[in-house]
Amino acid sequence: MALQPSLRPQIILGHPDSPHTLDIFLDYVCPFSAKIAFKIDKILKPLLGPGGQYDGKVKIIYRIQVQPWHALSTLTNEAGLAALRASPENFWAFSLALFKRQEEYFDIPSQDLTVRQIREKLAKLASEVLPANTIDHFKDLLTFKGSANGGNSVTDDLKYNVKFSRQNSIHVSPSVLWDGLLQNQVSSSWEEAEWKEFLSKQVQL
Repeated sequence: MALQPSLRPQIILGHPDSPHTLDIFLDYVCPFSAKIAFKIDKILKPLLGPGGQYDGKVKIIYRIQVQPWHALSTLTNEAGLAALRASPENFWAFSLALFKRQEEYFDIPSQDLTVRQIREKLAKLASEVLPANTIDHFKDLLTFKGSANGGNSVTDDLKYNVKFSRQNSIHVSPSVLWDGLLQNQVSSSWEEAEWKEFLSKQVQL
């Protein structure tokens, strides 16, 4: 699937030129997204990474999926994009860290925080994962600039991801595309056996 060049770090696993593409749409404040994210790291990384059975065959693109019924979906997904811009090689590490702490950004725990306070909280999390010399840049990317309703430096990246989801009729996370086609059978509850069976049917070694 196509990916805007500046967002190439959203390819989190596999060689960028791999013939097959697994697009996985995730929202940082979705519990089911967290489940599948941890399984990507535990199950799919060994299979798709260097020396893995599907090395050079399949790549995974992390697709930002904003779900507005979660109050902090936009702010947390903006933070993911800021991490991608500030320290591309640490985007996936930041994503995993945020998924591990996602409950702090659920509706009730965060309901009395301002936007500024939430972004400071996200910057503190970033400081635990990203290099120290990138944190100011991370914060600056999330700072409102320009006109009164002009957004910040990752607004266009967020728009790209949202538009991509909409044009592919993606409504919820996690959702998965294989080579551009929706795979409704893929579940966050899948373990190693289910993923291996799926890949074995899709990829000719």
